Amino acid sequence: MSVPNGIPWLGPLPGVSILFLMLDQRKARPRITVLAGGDSPERDVSLISGETACKALLGRGHNAKLLVIESLDDLVPGLAGTDVAFLCLHGGAGEDGTVQLLLEILGIPYTGPGPLACHRAMDKLVARRCFAQHRIPIPMGFPIDAETSDRGVEQAIAGLMFPVVVKPVNLGSSVGVRVVRSADELREMVPGHAAKFGSLLVEELIPGREFTIGVLEVDGEPIPLPVVEVIHESPVFDHDAKETKVGCTFDCPAKIPATLAKQAHALALRAHKALGCSGYSRIDMRLDAEGKLRVLELNALPGMTPGSDLPRGAAAGGYDYPALVEAMLATARCGTDRASGDVEVTGEEEDGK
Repeated sequence: MSVPNGIPWLGPLPGVSILFLMLDQRKARPRITVLAGGDSPERDVSLISGETACKALLGRGHNAKLLVIESLDDLVPGLAGTDVAFLCLHGGAGEDGTVQLLLEILGIPYTGPGPLACHRAMDKLVARRCFAQHRIPIPMGFPIDAETSDRGVEQAIAGLMFPVVVKPVNLGSSVGVRVVRSADELREMVPGHAAKFGSLLVEELIPGREFTIGVLEVDGEPIPLPVVEVIHESPVFDHDAKETKVGCTFDCPAKIPATLAKQAHALALRAHKALGCSGYSRIDMRLDAEGKLRVLELNALPGMTPGSDLPRGAAAGGYDYPALVEAMLATARCGTDRASGDVEVTGEEEDGK
């Protein structure tokens, strides 16, 4: 009897050769850990994103597991044996570059933008400076430092027309976003809001249509996905509206002229590149009364729930949810081949910029 590859020849038993092939393939498959949870206010969304993405990866035949973390202390032991990390963390250390930097140190490829890009996207003041340096139109706004809030409030009152939008600087999913309709209301609410959320950003409220555009890297090139229009009853698409979807409808592809869609795509790509993003991102913008698009923010690790806007735009672009997850997985990388951008972020944000 011959002994091919050190395995005793068992004769022409049905399925044996197929079994050996399957075992070899299983051994070669990368071990994917889907990261979800964390301790940010966006934990609940992250859990749904992670569960849904992991299920899709398993359905595509990948060797994937879901790791739900409570804090960063769970990360290193939980990642033992991991070949690739698929990030479904939203907000906090999972999206501000901290987890990404740790994965770089550990040498584990991961999905989504790198540490610097995530930091830029999470800190709204840094993001605004990057956008301004690249001449990307944004709403007028004023920073309010938590320790000197009175001065920031008066600057905002002097420089903006009411109503205005107040946002925490370092939170996503519109957590803590408030519409304020008068100077007295702003003076009254800021101290408590700053005590709860830290530094704030006060921006002009831009009435008009709201769009969100996903960007997905395909064969190394960032490609804008079809435009999603977010139609909601409230002045802003706040956290409650994003969580419950009550009073919200979504139009994708958005019913807009082709020229406007082209402008939105170009602006989304500029924002993606301005922050040095790689892999994927999602950019929110509004169309003002003069027909000008203005970027509100960039989300470096957008939601991946079944009702999230990135999967919605991808579906209109020909990627169902499993195909989108596969495309996102293909962007995983680590080290110097990850985009870091060419922006120098120096100095303080100029008032009203």
